[in-house]
Amino acid sequence: MFDFLSDYNNPTLLGAFWMTVKLTVISGLGSLIWGTLLAAMRVSPVPLMRGFGTAYVNIVRNIPLTVIIIFTSLGLADVFGVTMGASDFQVRGFRLAILGLVAYTAAFVCEAIRSGINTVPLGQAEAARAIGLTFSQTLRLIILPQAFRAVIGPLANVLIALTKNTTVAAAIGVAEAAYLMKGMIEKEAQVLLIGAVFAFGFVVLTLPTGLLLGWLSKRLAVKR
Repeated sequence: MFDFLSDYNNPTLLGAFWMTVKLTVISGLGSLIWGTLLAAMRVSPVPLMRGFGTAYVNIVRNIPLTVIIIFTSLGLADVFGVTMGASDFQVRGFRLAILGLVAYTAAFVCEAIRSGINTVPLGQAEAARAIGLTFSQTLRLIILPQAFRAVIGPLANVLIALTKNTTVAAAIGVAEAAYLMKGMIEKEAQVLLIGAVFAFGFVVLTLPTGLLLGWLSKRLAVKR
């Protein structure tokens, strides 16, 4: 019943999940940075920046992730020749997948952070401006630290969704968990068993993340 594990031993299985972890961590950091910048644009006093941030979020979050990932591969790489500094197909696919995941996930990170910004009393921003702080200083020193503490829970949900969304990278040949699972199902008959193994693997990845960040959210919650 477990014969298929001899063909895909632990290093290969763990390697696929390690690829999933790398996609999640790198894309998560990139999404946090880009999403924070987008949130800053959305609350900016400059109309052009507000317009760009709003348009980006409303457009990108309504496009299926699969379309974005395939566009990064077929559109950027094949049509425009964007290689992300890599000549190897697998490395290029990995980097393009990260680009697509960051572009997509940042829209949701932006909205989570913007909701946190809205929880900060307006009087604090007015007081900061009254003592001579610029908009960027007010945002960086006063608003964002409180906003991040307020949205650890929502950001945890975005991170968990990102972990599961990495499976879409299989569409462009990135050898992560879903890519390996597809190959195993094509060669073996134990579909339910293979599915259970990979489902358990994703639970192992996402459940501790949710519990840890949930605890952190309660610990760092801003008392109003």
